[in-house]
Amino acid sequence: MPKRGKNYRNSAEKVDRFKRYPLDEALDLLKECAWAKFDETVDVAVNLGVNPKYSDQMVRGAVVMPHGVGKVLKVAVFAKGDKAKEAEEAGADIIGAEELAEKIQGGFLDFDKAIATPDMMKVVGKLGKVLGPRGMMPNPKVGTVTFDIKKAVTDTKAGKVDFRVDKEGIVHAPVGKLSFEKQKLKENMGALVDALAKAKPSTAKGVYFRNATLTSTMGPGIRLDLTEFTSLSA
Repeated sequence: MPKRGKNYRNSAEKVDRFKRYPLDEALDLLKECAWAKFDETVDVAVNLGVNPKYSDQMVRGAVVMPHGVGKVLKVAVFAKGDKAKEAEEAGADIIGAEELAEKIQGGFLDFDKAIATPDMMKVVGKLGKVLGPRGMMPNPKVGTVTFDIKKAVTDTKAGKVDFRVDKEGIVHAPVGKLSFEKQKLKENMGALVDALAKAKPSTAKGVYFRNATLTSTMGPGIRLDLTEFTSLSA
């Protein structure tokens, strides 16, 4: 494990790593621990009671954060004809078909999210080795392979976040920026809790929400009071 810097260590000393903090206290502490010279991203890590090595316990989905995540995303859309026009009208930044796929294979990756109409997946499928490892491969499970291009682009621009449980059973997701008001961060976290609850596999047994940790880009993790965190769900 790399050695932590002095600023991080000073911040970590303010956090009781054995305590589960109430949300307001955790958010205040998160801001108090901030030392970076940029507006850090606030992330939540949620440990779920699932075993991802079994396909029927995979948790995956997407959620539109009510207040966005503080970043304007650049969206690429694979579409032709009327759907390409629909993408343009919805505010997509890059639109194309075979020529866009060739450009990406050549190294072009100046976008954050990719969306495709189902008929374009024969072309997009060839980009799996490029887009897959970056989490940018269009997928119908998160609404990025669809004929409803307008909604897909609008949702993505509004702050749609894709989530997927990792091999340790943890979902990581951004919920805003440190500059956000506490209420907005809470409402974004509530949207995430709600989406995770709806994505619970029917085969998952026992306690589903096991732990939740709040952190910022450069800051230490702060464990959350789990009862209060899960009660954020609408």
